[in-house]
Amino acid sequence: MLKIILIWIYKHKEEIKNMKLSFRWYGDSDPISLEYIRQIPTMHSIVTAVYDVPVGQEWNMEKITSLKTKVENAGLHFDVIESVPVHEDIKLGLPTRDLYIENYKKNIRNLSKAGVKVICYNFMPVFDWTRSQLDKKLEDGSTALVYYKDQVDKLDPLNSNLSLPGWDSSYTKEEMAELFKQYKENGEEGLWANLEYFLKEIIPVAEECDIKMAIHPDDPPWPIFGLPRIITNEANLDRFLKLVDNKYNGLTLCTGSLGSGNFNDMVYLVDKYSAMERIHFIHVRNVKLLDDGVSFEESAHYSKCGSLDIVGIMNALHKNNFDGYLRPDHGRMIWGETGKPGYGLYDRALGASYITGIWETLERIK
Repeated sequence: MLKIILIWIYKHKEEIKNMKLSFRWYGDSDPISLEYIRQIPTMHSIVTAVYDVPVGQEWNMEKITSLKTKVENAGLHFDVIESVPVHEDIKLGLPTRDLYIENYKKNIRNLSKAGVKVICYNFMPVFDWTRSQLDKKLEDGSTALVYYKDQVDKLDPLNSNLSLPGWDSSYTKEEMAELFKQYKENGEEGLWANLEYFLKEIIPVAEECDIKMAIHPDDPPWPIFGLPRIITNEANLDRFLKLVDNKYNGLTLCTGSLGSGNFNDMVYLVDKYSAMERIHFIHVRNVKLLDDGVSFEESAHYSKCGSLDIVGIMNALHKNNFDGYLRPDHGRMIWGETGKPGYGLYDRALGASYITGIWETLERIK
């Protein structure tokens, strides 16, 4: 019997796949140590980046190697980068973009020398994920990131001291106004054209280096403050993948980002794109959609705490033999923990255990 089992494993070894659990770490400034992250069961990889180099500049090998050494000395893998930011001049299609694209190619090549397999990035103008409050107290006493439409509608990024995630605080108000003007003039189609130009330059390098590029969807998946956003729904994901129809051009499918739009069926999207083998990295988190159809609160990963079917999402991945990288995304602050909003240890560790518990169950019943 043992001989039969071993023969079957040998014949089917290419079919045996498993997802790789990962955890975001913000480097030496992160209050959560690599030692603690390593203690989460089945933890495989650290998702991190070089944080002290200006956007658009080259990451030298010394910085990359230092980061890799820290991660591997903790018993974890250094194979996912989130993210290598895309300079605004590339998104706007300015004459200077080729310089920044060349630096981006250098970063891909340098990271490949360190064994990196996936690079996550986004193409959101000016800033990344947007929330109206970072520490909303929920009914159970935990605090969470929330997006309340009525609060966001009152914000004016050009005439206040507003600070949002991903916002480059080095911009003056005059420079910020000019950026907004340029994006308005370019519109969505201009952003699409500039994304296509970028992809056609970098994907051949990524293929040469065997690094899979994985774009993160816009968060939330609709225009913010009049700025265009294009990685938002099924039609746009399809359009994106066809810009350069190559396996090295893929997705960081974030369930909370896309799932905050009630027009996105997350189980369906995960099933579709994992079957196509175009999900290279997935962020799994839950959101609770509110009655106005736009506002939402981030919640515990457990399905019934929010509006997303996390079990269904994991089942879709498992059915399609997903063997990419997965990380539990934003968590609440629980048990008195303080730190970077959305990136505490405790709730994300709970999420990781919940996710791997689902995966183990699916493995046993298949």
